[in-house]
Amino acid sequence: MRSKKAPKRLLAPDPLYGSRLLARFINKVMSDGRKSIAQNLVYKALENIKEEAKQEPLSIFEKAIQNVAPKMEVRPRRVGGASYQVPVEVRGDRKEALAIRWILSAAKTRGNTQFHTFDKKLAQELIDAANNTGSAIKKRDDIQKTANANRAFSHFRW
Repeated sequence: MRSKKAPKRLLAPDPLYGSRLLARFINKVMSDGRKSIAQNLVYKALENIKEEAKQEPLSIFEKAIQNVAPKMEVRPRRVGGASYQVPVEVRGDRKEALAIRWILSAAKTRGNTQFHTFDKKLAQELIDAANNTGSAIKKRDDIQKTANANRAFSHFRW
């Protein structure tokens, strides 16, 4: 076990837009350490957003992340012999991490024949998330519903 808590490392902002959140998103898209491919995919998606929505793509991206980020989630807590789903507030970094994960999984599972490349699927998912629709928003709402349903166990918080 660690003797100290590991310090948070500051992530360098992405080269094109200068956003740390976008750099974090690119790192999550990356597979097998191929960052340039991940950057190209994300930047193409942002270009598609610019063409389709006729707005600043970075603002739409940030709005999408903000909309998908959950406020509450449930964590299991053992009390006696039973395990309860206790609703807890989601903190800043985890909020962003969950939002990024849900947007990417929604874009990957998006099955439109019209958007057959990942960058187009990702662009469409980001636009949908910015407009409070889409699979990632549905996932957030499901988590919120579960947290609301388990409010009776909120006194088990630790």
